Amino acid sequence: MHGVMGKPPDAGTDNLATSKVMLLMLVVMTGVAPISLYMLVPALPVLATTFGRDISVAQMTVSLYMVGIALSQLIMGPLSDKFGRRPVLLAGLGLMVVAGVGSVFAETLPQLIAARFFQALGGASGMVISRAIIRDLYPRERVGAMISLVVAALMIAQMVSPLTGGLLETAFGWRAILFFITGASLTITIFIALALPETRRDRADSSSFRGDLGKLLRNRAFVGYMLCQVLASQIIFAFAGGGPYIVVTQMGRTSAEYGAWFACTGFAYLVGNLLCVRFAPRHSLERLIWFGLALQLGGSLLNLIWSLTGFNQAPLWLFGTQMIVMVANAFVMANSAAGAISIRPEAAGTASGTMGFLQQGIGSLISQFGAYLGGHSATTLPLTSALFAISIACACTMIFIVPRRTIVVSEELIEQAEEEEQGMM
Repeated sequence: MHGVMGKPPDAGTDNLATSKVMLLMLVVMTGVAPISLYMLVPALPVLATTFGRDISVAQMTVSLYMVGIALSQLIMGPLSDKFGRRPVLLAGLGLMVVAGVGSVFAETLPQLIAARFFQALGGASGMVISRAIIRDLYPRERVGAMISLVVAALMIAQMVSPLTGGLLETAFGWRAILFFITGASLTITIFIALALPETRRDRADSSSFRGDLGKLLRNRAFVGYMLCQVLASQIIFAFAGGGPYIVVTQMGRTSAEYGAWFACTGFAYLVGNLLCVRFAPRHSLERLIWFGLALQLGGSLLNLIWSLTGFNQAPLWLFGTQMIVMVANAFVMANSAAGAISIRPEAAGTASGTMGFLQQGIGSLISQFGAYLGGHSATTLPLTSALFAISIACACTMIFIVPRRTIVVSEELIEQAEEEEQGMM
């Protein structure tokens, strides 16, 4: 059965799994690192002026922060499998608090950049460990819905974080943003320390990161689900990289207008996650992935057709169709991530960390590639062609890599559970 089915959570964790406090903890531990990233972005020009450095140097407070997020997921996930979710998460959040204090008192831009890197290294532990905790607490077919629910709540916070950062900088100066981030991370650390019990499943003493990773990479189902999730995320990175150049340079619109259109795609992604939560109880994980892949491929193809016919030179056509892709993207990413971390539940942290590292690492390159396509082209065709190619590659992972028997087993278990539920009624 390819190891796709894990034990349901123990009875002692049922109350925790259904509590609103648990959902709140998952949201804040997932969001503390990315929200801290976006909050400082509006202050980048002020940082460059304050320290007398080029804007490209100030940008390193963002770019190296993203490197820290990628490395953190590769490190913290396996550590949480070995030592437990709670101690590794608290250690990571503690590092974020210490680095936050360092950022507040940074006297040079290199010091601030270094502090921000360690902020990300510690804070991103919540991103990877939250997925492992979800797999600890919930059966396989509920994991995708829970990931979607956490992402939906997180999206709302991320939408307002740049605005919050801008208001803080305008009213109190750029250091106020760093004070706010440090205070928030300290509050979250205390909250997690008081409310989160250990959720890790029992694990063999002989297990190791190398052994777990080797077993995962030898499993076709894991590789297929992981690649499906990673490739789906690259659609977002590519579009985010090329979008500003297309709207501002090619279409002659303002950056504010681009921001408004891009916010619409973020809203579509939010809607997709909410729909995933709604449909998950009645459909298997694989069915939701296939639905998302079909919609994602169809939306990408439609955007390519608009480019070929010339319609895509207006933001409405480009972003309107991309919103369809983003709704689909939510289905694909959440449920393929659920499939990947469910292959070996006792190594959910390693699976989550490997997937997150590849997503962020490849994403940084794809974002640059998208920016190149958008900034060195006279039409939207190169970018939309790249998005369509990524959509095809994403679908191919499910068609050619994930074993069909995995899907059949899952469908049989769903039907069996439905029959048992009807028998009890």
